[in-house]
Amino acid sequence: MTTSSKSLGDWLKDFEQEAFRLETLDDYSQSGGVGAYQDFLAGKPQPEDFKTADWVTTVGNATQAGKRMYRVHIVTRPLTDYLRFELGWGYIRNMAAGEEFFILDITEQENPIPNAPDFWMFDNHTVGAMSYDNEGKYLGTEFTGEGQLFEFLTYRDLALAAAVPFPDWWAQYGE
Repeated sequence: MTTSSKSLGDWLKDFEQEAFRLETLDDYSQSGGVGAYQDFLAGKPQPEDFKTADWVTTVGNATQAGKRMYRVHIVTRPLTDYLRFELGWGYIRNMAAGEEFFILDITEQENPIPNAPDFWMFDNHTVGAMSYDNEGKYLGTEFTGEGQLFEFLTYRDLALAAAVPFPDWWAQYGE
């Protein structure tokens, strides 16, 4: 059931205080930045259009306005090629714009939220559950009802409690 007349893009621009994202997949390679991912695989430098992507502006505008954008990504090692790209190029780029990242590495620990879907949560009250196909292609977002809010708040809180700041994790495991 959709409970928002706004799109995901609207919420990413219009949230008031914070936007949280849970990422659960090892591969989002068909969901954007495909050209940059191919450059990464080929050992080429980051393209300028990747460095200055619209997302960097979205994050920068939000954080300069005093809003918080942060996410937890659930990963296992060794990292997939896509995760090496996303973390090594994307996260570092986005951190410069003010986004915060945390890693929940389940290589040597149990996943505390094994059934959690990918989602965005805005201002602790609006949740957009995201769908992807098996190749990492984004299929859409369904905004959940109030009845599921506690479930998603719990996912967020458990993920954050078990995660470590990305810079610390990357210093130890980054490639």
